[in-house]
Amino acid sequence: MSREFLKYLGIGLATVVVLIAAVLFWTRGSHIQLKGSILKVRTQAMDERSAVAAIDFRFANPANYPFVVRTVSVYMTDASGRKTEGMAVAEVDAKKLFEYYPLLGQKYNESLLMRDRVGPKQSMDRMVCVRFEMPEESIEARQGFRIRIQDVDGAVSEIIEEKQ
Repeated sequence: MSREFLKYLGIGLATVVVLIAAVLFWTRGSHIQLKGSILKVRTQAMDERSAVAAIDFRFANPANYPFVVRTVSVYMTDASGRKTEGMAVAEVDAKKLFEYYPLLGQKYNESLLMRDRVGPKQSMDRMVCVRFEMPEESIEARQGFRIRIQDVDGAVSEIIEEKQ
């Protein structure tokens, strides 16, 4: 290959790299995804075979577009590594849970509900209450929780508990 060909090939590749970097830079706010962390988990036994977990979490929408919640699911990975989906508790029932079980403490945040809107560049604190058909001890011995939030347009975000 000639020297001149390699020179023009290098210039062409550099131009393509600069164009790709520019496109990625200009569209960085277009990716709809929530980023966040689980702040606090509180559990309460309902009976000997079931318990409720109240999970407080903080998240942000770094995109330039709103995130509108379609569904919220909570999965727990137990001590043996098995994933179990929890059954969501309605906001009305969550309020009653905190009234009837003072050991849960105070209800700090509103529940994350369907059709909740998270504006562009907005941060929120929310909670979700879920019931698991297992003893409270099994929930306490978990590896972690995973909150899966789906947008009405199909984008899915997950907030994962970092258990210490």
